[in-house]
Formats: sequence, structure tokens, C-alpha cells
Amino acid sequence: MNQLEDKEKKIDIKVDENIATGQYSNLAAIRHSREEFIFDFAFIFPDGPMGKLVARVILSPAHAKRFSEALQENLRRYEEMFGPLTPADVPPGVGFIQ
Repeated sequence: MNQLEDKEKKIDIKVDENIATGQYSNLAAIRHSREEFIFDFAFIFPDGPMGKLVARVILSPAHAKRFSEALQENLRRYEEMFGPLTPADVPPGVGFIQ
């Protein structure tokens, strides 16, 4: 199999219904060690100082880099179609933590 055939190979990914519906998150936190990046997604309740972790994704550093590049490309295409995004006014404690 040559490199072109490798790129065209399709992967069939099964998705459970509870995963396919997704989870809403209004807070993301990223931590890393030498071996991995940990992305925590949480929902902070609007009426109280509490929240719930809804998902944790752990990536290798190389995969985190590819994820970052893919996200940047998708944001570029989004803004090309719908106009520039501007950061919303976000209450303290809600948003993105590095």
C-alpha cells in the first residue's frame, strides 16, 4: 500500500447515542505533563458557585499540536464564512483556563 492509499483509507467509528448528543461546556481547563495534555470541560451553573466536569480528554503532545492546528484552521474557515469572532463578556470563573 502506498502513501496515497493510506490517506484515502476510511475508518468506521462507532458512536454511542449518549456520546453523539454531546455535552455543553462553558469552562475549559488545560494542564500538561511531559507525556500528555489533559483537557477538562466543565459546566459552571449560572446561579451558584458550583459546576460539574462533563468531559476529560487526554492527548499526547503531538496529537494536542495537531488538534490545535485543526482548531485554528476551522476557526479561520468559520470567520471566513460568518465574520470575525470577538470574545464575549464572560463572568469571572467562566471561560477558558490555561
